Amino acid sequence: MSQCRPIVAVASAYDQWAHTYETVENATRDLAATVLRQYPLHLRDRHVLEIGCGTGFNTTYLAQQSRSVLAIDGSAGMLAQARSKVAAPHVLLMRCDLQHAWPLADASMDLVICMLVLEHIPDVYAIFHEASRVLRPGGAFFVCELHPFRQLQGRQARFTEAGSGKVILIPAYLHDVSEYVNASVQHGFELIRMDEWRDAQDSTYTVPPRLLSLHIRVPPRHP
Repeated sequence: MSQCRPIVAVASAYDQWAHTYETVENATRDLAATVLRQYPLHLRDRHVLEIGCGTGFNTTYLAQQSRSVLAIDGSAGMLAQARSKVAAPHVLLMRCDLQHAWPLADASMDLVICMLVLEHIPDVYAIFHEASRVLRPGGAFFVCELHPFRQLQGRQARFTEAGSGKVILIPAYLHDVSEYVNASVQHGFELIRMDEWRDAQDSTYTVPPRLLSLHIRVPPRHP
């Protein structure tokens, strides 16, 4: 497998954030992790590609449940954190620019997982193209992202720089719900389910959902 160029601005920011990413309070990160763990993805015996794996916050869970995991990310700092805690013979971590061709053969994976990544990608169609290419017939793509309604409120990935206390905003792009759906249709995916996720305490629906998830699949091949 070949190396790919990282997305420089985003990768550089995540390099800085890597050491504190899991130690600071982050409701979006934690809700996304909860969604992944409770969602019925049927991971057993499946070959999984995790794009934008970060510090391995979800990689360990995927590794425990699946046959193999290839976890890729553009940030060397994040991958260093992931490698320090994810050590298993069926897990491979690799640095890669998600906006370019992924280092996998066609129809080689059963499931692609994408958690809190696409707000940093200007062209989501490129991501859906690669997901459709690497998935086998019947393979699934699970996307869980910051809800665009939250983005319209000015929310985006950010962290406090160690030492200076300066808040660093990570480059982000707004993608409407329709863009995700249209990207799915254009690349031949079938919709399994779409959900909007709120914080547990938001029982009265007083604010927009925090997360949007999309579960789609490549149509199975019938004899």
